[in-house]
Amino acid sequence: MSLLIVGSVALDSVATPEGKTDDALGGSATYFSVAARLFGPPVNVVAVVGEDFPKRHIEMLLGKGVNIDGLQIAPGKTFRWAGVYDESFGDPATLDTQLNVFEHFSPKLPEQYCCSSFVFLGNIDPALQGVVVDQVKSPILIAADTMNFWIEGKLTELKKLIARVDLLVINALEVRMLSGEKGLLAGARKVLSMGPKILVIKRGEFGSMLVTKDELFVLPAYPIEAVKDPTGAGDSFAGGFMGYLASRGKVNFEELKRALVAGTVVASFNVEGFSLERLISVTSEDIRGRMEHFRKITEFTVPQCFGG
Repeated sequence: MSLLIVGSVALDSVATPEGKTDDALGGSATYFSVAARLFGPPVNVVAVVGEDFPKRHIEMLLGKGVNIDGLQIAPGKTFRWAGVYDESFGDPATLDTQLNVFEHFSPKLPEQYCCSSFVFLGNIDPALQGVVVDQVKSPILIAADTMNFWIEGKLTELKKLIARVDLLVINALEVRMLSGEKGLLAGARKVLSMGPKILVIKRGEFGSMLVTKDELFVLPAYPIEAVKDPTGAGDSFAGGFMGYLASRGKVNFEELKRALVAGTVVASFNVEGFSLERLISVTSEDIRGRMEHFRKITEFTVPQCFGG
């Protein structure tokens, strides 16, 4: 079943303790779409780039089977971001942000995109996310990402958007900001009361949580020995998660748990290289092997003395 992603396509300049790269391919829609395609579903992208956007990046996306009929090429320059990570590889310090053509981005879906079965609203203005929801026709699932910037600056619009989606993907800090609760689980319950049926909480090196009204699933991060660049980890996580669900064509708690594993594994590959250099080389055999290893290192049985 087809999967729609509406988000950003950008050129990133990133420095980490492992090196640096300038004007590398980035953006939420880019990482998401390449990650999602690893699981096979048709992926439709809606985003905007400038006239300076390198042709080789378009060719790469096409080569990966990403549908870019919705990629607008507008007069001007492509969205650019520059950041630096310290030794902890935590949140990067932003050195420069140039919105350029992205500043006036208005998501218009090609007609064939409007019937996408699964929809993911990347981290853009919640008012624009709402415009996308207005255009889609009876999808199986609508999921959305957001960030502290929108929680602080456009809370009213964000709450209206949250009430219209089935699934929300945010990090632990954003759960606390949005809910006003100190406890993560209590905060998750409050966010669910705002409308979505499913909440996925990204916890960085501590893994992720899947929360519904009646169920809870907690997953650690996949251990990586050599992190090079965390940029796009959250977007590739979301892409793997949604790509798996779209490949299955159904949503239940067991499939959501497997989707969380899929997203975690894909994100673990992403951080092993700068930009998309590692992600574009991943194969289905790589995914399968890492999933098997992940299962092995997280599986346990209850000791007999406790009734196991």
